[in-house]
Amino acid sequence: MSKLRCVKGMHDILPEDMPKWHYLENCYRNLVSDYGYEEIRTPILESLDLFVRGIGESTDIVEKEMYAFEDKGNAKLALRPEGTASVIRAFLQNNLEALTPVSKLYYIGPMFRRERPARGRYRQFYQAGAELIGIEDATADAELIGMAVTFVKTLGIQNVNVQINSLGDPETRPAYRNALVQFFSKKKEQLCNDCVRRLDTNPLRILDCKVEACSIAAQEAPNVFDYLSDDAHSHFSDLQQLLSLHDVNFTVVPTMVRGLDYYTRTIFEIQGGADILGAQSTIVGGGRYNGLVKQLGGRNTPTIGFAFGIERLLLLLGDNAKESVKPTVFVAGVGEGGLERTIRVSRQLRNCNFKVEAPYKNGSLRSQLKRADKSSAVVAVIAGADEALQNAVTIRNMQNGEQQIVPLDELEPKIRELM
Repeated sequence: MSKLRCVKGMHDILPEDMPKWHYLENCYRNLVSDYGYEEIRTPILESLDLFVRGIGESTDIVEKEMYAFEDKGNAKLALRPEGTASVIRAFLQNNLEALTPVSKLYYIGPMFRRERPARGRYRQFYQAGAELIGIEDATADAELIGMAVTFVKTLGIQNVNVQINSLGDPETRPAYRNALVQFFSKKKEQLCNDCVRRLDTNPLRILDCKVEACSIAAQEAPNVFDYLSDDAHSHFSDLQQLLSLHDVNFTVVPTMVRGLDYYTRTIFEIQGGADILGAQSTIVGGGRYNGLVKQLGGRNTPTIGFAFGIERLLLLLGDNAKESVKPTVFVAGVGEGGLERTIRVSRQLRNCNFKVEAPYKNGSLRSQLKRADKSSAVVAVIAGADEALQNAVTIRNMQNGEQQIVPLDELEPKIRELM
């Protein structure tokens, strides 16, 4: 019988890797909490219509990558490919707007896209993000981008490159879209098959195509800033001034777009680690999607957010990402009633917030100390029959072998002293 394996493009996260994951997640949670964000958790399974309406029917995600199916009740469902649409659906369904005029939400969890697996890219991948709902002003854009940059720098990632652009308002974007269609229609023979199709469905995505011929064809494409409304121009100008107050260095990239249809006005990317990630060096991406709440059944509500892939960031961090692990205390029971004493002492130590290893059956002291050594314990607590008569235990320093008898009521401070 053949050995069962993970589904292609998915992977196990083993115990030896978890300290790195905990480190990154805790860094993120601590930072966004300082900015007033609260965690939200949404189902990984949603209505297919949520992503068709929210992300856009003509996007690569919906057209090519989404895991979509009908269940036994003929409901059309999808594994979530990104977090924003689910958060906005939860915001609307649970009437969070009624609780506060501004919602600051963050999430961490698995997403699913059936794209070609690559280094740091999986079909089940973990993503974290933040959504700021209810503020129109560029101050919100600058604060959110500054928060994302601070997080990346907190992790120790060097040579961070921040790129920003504006996609304009929904009212003014059709003019830019028409200009792109006219421009690229004259260059059809240079475009890949996907971009020829995008001419009719989503011409902005041609600017983001990674096929070399399409990139060359796009070099002289119309500039988005020639089509922005006065309000969009003013908003983008304010953003640039405000980013300097957040100590964010940036580059304006007029050809930058994002892969989802819901973006309006500000978009941004944070890039880093090109030597490890290659050409696809974007590690954080986001922007405004002021129309998404209305698109999903609410009223016009300004919103901005970002997201990043955890696996890709961990690739950049390497061994620098590591959660501090509590040192281990091993409890050994010796003599008659040794196992019972082991259970009682272990419970006492765990109640004091120690990480404790203990045997599951009686054994010789020698065999138990061998196991203590293999567990990398710093201290072994020996609960022997003689010590029990004194309501005490023996503490053994596993580094140098030194031992001392300690009363049970002094056990916690003595262990902390040795550690």
